[in-house]
Amino acid sequence: MDFHVSLGGRGDLAARIYRQLLDAVLDGRLRPGERLPPTRELAQRLDVSRNTVAAAYERLAADGFLIGRVGSGTFVCDQPLGRVRSRNAPSGTDVRPRRHWTSVPVPETAGPVEPDYNFDVGIPDQRLFPLETWRRIVTGELRASALPGRTYGEPAGLTRLRTAIARHIGVSRSVRAGADDVIVTQGAQQALDVIGRVLIEPGDCVVVEEPGYRAARLLFQSLGARVVGVPVDAEGLDVTAIPPNTRLVYTTPSHQFPVGIPMSLARRAALLDWAERHSAVIVEDDYDSEFRFDDRPLEPLQSLDHSGRVVYVGSFSKVMLPMLRLGFLVAPATLRPALRFAKQLTDWHGDLTTQAAMARFIEEGLLGRHVRRANREYAARHDRIVGILRRDFSEWLQPVPSAAGLHLSARLDPAAPVDIAAVLRHAGQAGVLVRDIADYHAGRVSQPGIVLGYGSIQRDRIAEGLRRLAASFRTLADG
Repeated sequence: MDFHVSLGGRGDLAARIYRQLLDAVLDGRLRPGERLPPTRELAQRLDVSRNTVAAAYERLAADGFLIGRVGSGTFVCDQPLGRVRSRNAPSGTDVRPRRHWTSVPVPETAGPVEPDYNFDVGIPDQRLFPLETWRRIVTGELRASALPGRTYGEPAGLTRLRTAIARHIGVSRSVRAGADDVIVTQGAQQALDVIGRVLIEPGDCVVVEEPGYRAARLLFQSLGARVVGVPVDAEGLDVTAIPPNTRLVYTTPSHQFPVGIPMSLARRAALLDWAERHSAVIVEDDYDSEFRFDDRPLEPLQSLDHSGRVVYVGSFSKVMLPMLRLGFLVAPATLRPALRFAKQLTDWHGDLTTQAAMARFIEEGLLGRHVRRANREYAARHDRIVGILRRDFSEWLQPVPSAAGLHLSARLDPAAPVDIAAVLRHAGQAGVLVRDIADYHAGRVSQPGIVLGYGSIQRDRIAEGLRRLAASFRTLADG
């Protein structure tokens, strides 16, 4: 292995090498059983005599930290050394982040053990993903003849993928876009970050939905925006409540997150008219529009926009796998140069092999085939949950009408004598994970409720999971 040794400090050279190798063993950088460089090789690298390195090795061996094996080399002792010292970066006592970052709540991370009945939100079923097909395509794109000729790629993404995306969203969502309009990103979150960097000045007013996507709200706040939550009603975002000095409006009109309702056509027209009159920009996040079960989808804001005020954001995280980190944005011509440059400054470009594989996946019709198969399964899970909610939860919950996506919500009946947070904690103890709609509010919750995802739970486990949830409602209501 290529191990770094510094010859600075006091003491003879052999002692300095000894101390650094000893520190590496004690803090775990050199692990039990790991082979050290031969004395001749390390001596040449350090420009010292071989005897100097050999003396350090012999001392470590005498202390029981190294062991020599004839014909094989020198290794770290493979016996447990007891407590290993921690090795951390300097604490930086006088170094502090901007004030904003000291007040940001640390997000929860998934625990090591998955709950027995997982109704978590925004997670597709990886078992539906055609992994073998994807592996074959990625392998093909890793051939030397398929690799890009340039060392670095175009910040906007491979032209082949941008062309495929433009055609895909044009056919499936009526989005008006050519390859030059598309910028490929590392998921929708990076798309929002790039948009914010280009459009938001510190102190600008940015509107988000309330309740809404928490990560977007926190991102805009981190860029210095004054973020205002605007309520969502039965038709979507309440346009009349948008402050007049708003610079940017972030919305999920096709399947409002997390409530699940679509924005009405009248409300879409009103929002576009408002944006034009106030010189504002609309960011349309169409995050899981591929999955629809009942009705015909309404036109995206982008396809209704005639003044170039909508930036359309999409993602393959829900339809493929979140780990692929593939998203995109479609921008008006006036914003494209700045957005491309901001993308370049952020990460230059994404994984070109994954981009090439995704382009081929779309070109060969495999994405459409996968969506149709997954859509049938998600529709069945959606219908099963709605049916059980209406049958077994009618005294507590009312499902919010929803015909798309990977989750649905249900509002608590105002007369129900239960505390949602307490119910969900009780259900968690019974192995059931369900999200509280309060988690997606920045302020006071006017209508308590729950959000049920169905990407992570198999169809045949839904009934038992909801039975346990109902038992928690019953226990807390009676108690």
